[in-house]
Amino acid sequence: MESLGAPCPAWMVTRFEEAGGTISFRRFMELALHDPDHGAYGAGILRVGPDGDFVTSPSMGPDFAALLALQLVQWFDQLAVLHPEAPLCLVDIGPGEGDLAADLITELNRLQPEWLDRLELILVELNQGMAARQRKRLDQVDSLAVTWRSLEQLSSQPLIGVFLAHELLDALPVERLVNREGELNQLLVTAAMGSDQTVRLQWAEQPLPEALEQQLQWAEHQCDLVLPPAGAPEGWTTEWHHSVPDWLQSAAGALGHGVLLIVDYAHEAARYYSALRSAGTLLAYRHQKVSNDLLGQAGLTDLTAHLCIDTLIAQARQRGWLCLGHCRQGEALLSLGLAERLHNLQRLPTDQLALALQRREALLRLVDPGALGDFRWIALQRCRDLSDDPLPLQARFLEPPSEIS
Repeated sequence: MESLGAPCPAWMVTRFEEAGGTISFRRFMELALHDPDHGAYGAGILRVGPDGDFVTSPSMGPDFAALLALQLVQWFDQLAVLHPEAPLCLVDIGPGEGDLAADLITELNRLQPEWLDRLELILVELNQGMAARQRKRLDQVDSLAVTWRSLEQLSSQPLIGVFLAHELLDALPVERLVNREGELNQLLVTAAMGSDQTVRLQWAEQPLPEALEQQLQWAEHQCDLVLPPAGAPEGWTTEWHHSVPDWLQSAAGALGHGVLLIVDYAHEAARYYSALRSAGTLLAYRHQKVSNDLLGQAGLTDLTAHLCIDTLIAQARQRGWLCLGHCRQGEALLSLGLAERLHNLQRLPTDQLALALQRREALLRLVDPGALGDFRWIALQRCRDLSDDPLPLQARFLEPPSEIS
């Protein structure tokens, strides 16, 4: 970013004026991504897929959903035994373009079509620009009921089923923190007139507000953290996921019994808050290009931060979730049969060679540790009364992969 600072979009100038010229980075990220009229997600500006701003596992083709569906069937089977008369729900929170939901419907219909008579698909999407595209994508679905609702609406009658949060939590607004002489400050964003007579966005900072300091103290105690870590250089920067606890609470209120599967970028606390990670994990994405210019092109770029696995699990447990386990995506998909799927591509007829090669490349990208394979799958179980169901649900993706016969 130039020393002048990043140009402030005209629509955002008003937001800064209303706030007195300075806002927290968390508020800036919220506006840039989720403003209903101008945000990258809120207005439906970002596009997901090989021809869009960034790719996701579902956008690589239907194989991801085919493997995930095997895990969903196992969970639905277990829940059906425990609740033989109750309806079951699949809730996709932050469904992107709707590709994953559409592909899962196809796979569930292939694997166990009887589930579709008992299953409701619910999409939770706060950004109307994205919801419009999801409705168009799922417009032809007639094999089961599809509705759009909020977690708050669902909490009035908690559901039984599976919640999916695929690449959702990395887009929740985060606080940005910086090390100054061994103490953390809160990073802010200020809008001011530059020397070129245009409004520019620049960084500012202040001592931690009391509420934020208390949250960090909780994390240090619960997760055995030291922030900033020993050896952190002056200017060492990181993030704090301020929005995750409330989101976990909302999800807990909406799920009576079942599993929340989180699939996202994530690191263990020791790696996340290492002194060697001096710039944090926040990055901007647009047109398949990554940048560390977090203030530039506000409202046109995706801003994303990795999760901290340790703090996420500790926050979840505080809110009544049981952690079933977690692993990397590559491990999860291998346990669900990715190797066998790759092997079966060899059996396709020669006139489908191009398709076989395309699918092979997509499958390998899903498990590539330098790409999508480094995503983390984190399974959290929710049960209102653990005395009714003291045993955790089984998760096939956490088991060792079976050998190909």
